[in-house]
Amino acid sequence: MTTGQDEITQLVAFRRALHRIPELSGNEARTAREVEAFTQASRPDQVIRALGGHGLALIYAGSEPGPTVMIRAELDALPIAETGPVEWRSAVPGKGHLCGHDGHMAILAGLALRLGWQRPSRGRVVLMFQPAEEDGSGAAAVIADARFPSIKPDFAFSLHNLPGLPLGHAVIEPGPANCASVGMRLAFAGRTAHAAEPHKAVSPAMTIARLVPALSALGTGGALDESFRLVTITHLSMGEPAFGITPGAGEVWATLRCLTDDGMSALKSAALALAEAEAQAAGLKLSVSWHDDFAASRNDPEATALMRAALMAAGLPVIPGEPMRASEDFGRFGATARSAMFWLGAGETHPALHAPDYDFPDSLIAPGLAAFERVIRDLLG
Repeated sequence: MTTGQDEITQLVAFRRALHRIPELSGNEARTAREVEAFTQASRPDQVIRALGGHGLALIYAGSEPGPTVMIRAELDALPIAETGPVEWRSAVPGKGHLCGHDGHMAILAGLALRLGWQRPSRGRVVLMFQPAEEDGSGAAAVIADARFPSIKPDFAFSLHNLPGLPLGHAVIEPGPANCASVGMRLAFAGRTAHAAEPHKAVSPAMTIARLVPALSALGTGGALDESFRLVTITHLSMGEPAFGITPGAGEVWATLRCLTDDGMSALKSAALALAEAEAQAAGLKLSVSWHDDFAASRNDPEATALMRAALMAAGLPVIPGEPMRASEDFGRFGATARSAMFWLGAGETHPALHAPDYDFPDSLIAPGLAAFERVIRDLLG
């Protein structure tokens, strides 16, 4: 099926409408309603609402038995104020679709329209509009939902646009695709004292000063191989903004990142042991909490081969690439299905993901739609 210009014009308008109303992770109620309203004309055979939060699943069934193929997009936006000049920029202060999830949703909305015109010959297609990707909680919540087993896919596919790659070029490789990552919050509690009598305090100052380089040394980056480890200090706080008080409390926030889940387990243990030893030596109480927990994402060889063939058949140039340091919540679906994600180039000089002037290139809607439709037809007819 060819891509009609009227269809693409409609999808571009829909993408820009979504861009104006960004909602953060866990708060995507309006976005889900807008998606459902736009795709209603495709007459899905089943609609599952409020899946794992505000998730939305549209199911299209073939006339013969066959595998279930899931295509996933994300609903959420970011807590970043948009500064770009586009007419359709965010109408919500301090929030913006600055990762391209609006474009990913538009591509899946186009798939819904195509599937409304022509169901698969066999099996089922699940169009999954997933909530809460940005904080790493959405996929786990969807999988834990009691209704998910009824639509559990055999194959799962997704894309992410990627500035820095040539516009419209694709990268897909088997094996590691995205790093695992987790946020580690260390809260130290001691005792304050007068600034003239620091010896009477139990202060976290020197503990924090030692921990920053020590934690950073646990993961310094390097080549994206099985040994890759990176620790990034993201936030520090200590005491009150006053000159007369020796601080009695402080926090260190760090993001831990590894290419594999096993590597992440070892890195978490090492970071925790380091923090515990420092707190004990200083006589501080330590509280540890973990946040934004992303599993490593790996592309299944069979699913990767199918998606690569579909990309090439759809006319997209496929070029070599390497895993992303950034994390992706899609990785959790790899435990439930043969899954693969590809990167779709947004342009070599395009503003970076999460930059305040980023905007999804509308020219990627047609190729993304073509690639996904092709893999669906190749698998299900």
